[in-house]
Amino acid sequence: MNRMYKPAHPGAILREDVLPELGLTVTEAARQIGVSRVSLSRLLHERAAMTPRLALKLESWFDRLGYQGGRAETWMQMQVAHDLWEARKAAA
Repeated sequence: MNRMYKPAHPGAILREDVLPELGLTVTEAARQIGVSRVSLSRLLHERAAMTPRLALKLESWFDRLGYQGGRAETWMQMQVAHDLWEARKAAA
């Protein structure tokens, strides 16, 4: 089955939905998550993929905040869906 739409990159979800809702800058979010600002910025601008390590850090961060931001598996599933869509597009 071919998907007619491009699944969202997990960085786009963080950039467009999560950080604005929490009222956080990239710098502050990176500090709270425990990653470098550069690493988080690359993800937010879709220049880097979600990694299992970062997905676990996000899960822990959301738990600490009491924010229903998703489990690590959800973030990884978003990345896989995005990557598969890109691979199918490139193969066509």
